[in-house]
Amino acid sequence: MPQPQPAAPAAKPLSPMQKALRKLGLVRPMDFALHVPLRYEDETRIVKLRDVRPGEVAQIEGVVTSSELQFRPRRQLIVTVDDGTDVCTARFFNFYPNQQQALSEGKRVLLRGEIRTGFMGCTMLHPSFRVAGGELPDALTPVYPSSGNLPQAYLRRAVLSGLERAQQAGLLAETVPAEALQDLGRQLRQPPWPLAQALHYLHHPSPDVSVAALEDRSHPAWLRLKAEELLAQQLSQAQAHLAREQLRAPRLPLREGGLHEQLLAQLPFSLTAAQRRVCEEIAQDLQRGQPMHRLLQGDVGSGKTVVAALAAAICIDAGWQCALMAPTEILAEQHFRKLLDWLTPLNVGVAWLTGSQKTKERREMLERIASGEAQLVVGTHAVIQDKVQFQRLALAIIDEQHRFGVAQRLALRSKMQPDADGQADPHLLMMTATPIPRTLAMSYYADLHVSTIDELPPGRTPVLTRLISQQRRDEVIARIGAQLAQGRQVYWVCPLIEESEALDLQNATQTWEELGEALPGVQVALLHSKLPVAEKKAIMAAFAGGDTGVLVSTTVIEVGVDVPNASLMVIEHAERFGLSQLHQLRGRVGRGAAASACVLLYAPNEAGRVSETAKARLMAMAETNDGFEIARRDLEIRGPGELLGARQSGSPLLRFADLEQDALLLDWARHWAPVMLRQCPTLAERHLERWLGGKAEFLKA
Repeated sequence: MPQPQPAAPAAKPLSPMQKALRKLGLVRPMDFALHVPLRYEDETRIVKLRDVRPGEVAQIEGVVTSSELQFRPRRQLIVTVDDGTDVCTARFFNFYPNQQQALSEGKRVLLRGEIRTGFMGCTMLHPSFRVAGGELPDALTPVYPSSGNLPQAYLRRAVLSGLERAQQAGLLAETVPAEALQDLGRQLRQPPWPLAQALHYLHHPSPDVSVAALEDRSHPAWLRLKAEELLAQQLSQAQAHLAREQLRAPRLPLREGGLHEQLLAQLPFSLTAAQRRVCEEIAQDLQRGQPMHRLLQGDVGSGKTVVAALAAAICIDAGWQCALMAPTEILAEQHFRKLLDWLTPLNVGVAWLTGSQKTKERREMLERIASGEAQLVVGTHAVIQDKVQFQRLALAIIDEQHRFGVAQRLALRSKMQPDADGQADPHLLMMTATPIPRTLAMSYYADLHVSTIDELPPGRTPVLTRLISQQRRDEVIARIGAQLAQGRQVYWVCPLIEESEALDLQNATQTWEELGEALPGVQVALLHSKLPVAEKKAIMAAFAGGDTGVLVSTTVIEVGVDVPNASLMVIEHAERFGLSQLHQLRGRVGRGAAASACVLLYAPNEAGRVSETAKARLMAMAETNDGFEIARRDLEIRGPGELLGARQSGSPLLRFADLEQDALLLDWARHWAPVMLRQCPTLAERHLERWLGGKAEFLKA
């Protein structure tokens, strides 16, 4: 009779410090090695007080001549230190009893902080300190990114230990081929540092280093680290692209005289040259046996919906189903109504699926989808729920793709059932009205084919953008009256629905009441996300039909609202909005023949200013209507993560490289990544493991 196996010992619980390290993502030795400092402190030399300039950060050594605990105006420890040339008073607001003991009278200490001078003489506010004695460090002291309960001293020891373990385990060995390193040296016009040397130097730079080169990340050690990171990103993208090439998808040929041509013939407008070009690119992809993975980008109002309709027509004509998913019900319904108008005369079955549907209607839609009667399915996240079963899904279209996470995109792709030939992957067309700057497309969308609609349809008028202070709010309301007198309509967008104690912002409800009083005889409506779906639809229908003169709204109208008669957009507290969001909101006007304007109402602080970031956003909006220029400036202001929705996209965000500043390194990485995968796949795998460490499971999405 087999003996029972002893139970495995229970895992030792993590200490609070270990939990804090894990919260920072520090688990593997390489995690610690790549946890580079935010900045550095120079504790390698001591300066005499007589030689220090006001405002300078310096380290002094002296004897504590007095140490006193005071309680007014707040609890603080006041310590006076004499270094033989002058006296400095240090104030500490947060301290422990052992620190108070170390700063007691008669102790010789080292203090480091910013020197201030004034009526009270030389002072330091909460300087770092330690008991004097022993040798001074021979390198700058690193200050690491940390969480609130991780002391820098503990973190320094942990990082040093992790760096040593990574070195001993051979994890810092070169993974970049010698030929690629030689090419990198030619690009940089200097020999690249070995990775191990670069990491050790960044953790312990010598005192004579150019601090400016460290801070702006132009030091050779930084250049090597950024090149490695960009290479890992490009390897992961190239690997995903190669893996996708092995997948199979249905061939969807463009049939002469078919549904695609019929739809083109009955459209009430002609396609622009840019629309025709991207339609041809998509049609070529759909005829291949590999799944299309294409990003369709175009500015607000460039006509992406009709391109999606023509792609769907090719799919349906080949006997398959198509699904279109949008992030909000307003946007999904806008697509649904347009597609219904275009495709119903061609006998195409179009289904509508959303979370707010009544049970009976939803059941009917699910049956139509499962039977194949619904050839095109338009909806929100409801499209990817478990109960939704397609008969023959071959094309998935995702609008405003950056608003969907990777898991949601994967769920939509999984709705396709394998056919007799083993074809199990649908074609994927992702759309965005946030144009992607070239460097961003080269980096984060390296595994995608990108189509761009770079012209607007005829009749779209440029929108004049004005920056106006809240102090001139009455003038703006008077401008609204003038627009209404000409038979036009107006949007007024607010960042909040109701009053908030946390933020002193003009809210939508208050503005709705104010405009109702200021504009007697005008129908002023209020729209926000908390309203019932039926009420939101009724409000939008009344505005679209011209019954409502002014629509006060939150950002629920950011995308998917098309009212050509609306010619004025007022955005309250514009300094609180992101740049791409402002551009999207502005795109709700200028859709008709009338001259249109967008007023950005901003609220300066008590000093009459707004933050530098907000100022940069507002100036960008005033200076250009070009969505690509807007996106480029947005990248400069915010970085790639928020612009792409990359925090939920599965694509690893760049921690060290800057896509604008490091375009040369990006070009190098894009060239060598496919070469490495072909010629030295083992090195490529080791490089990916070093940087991604098993975090790339969603790259296939």
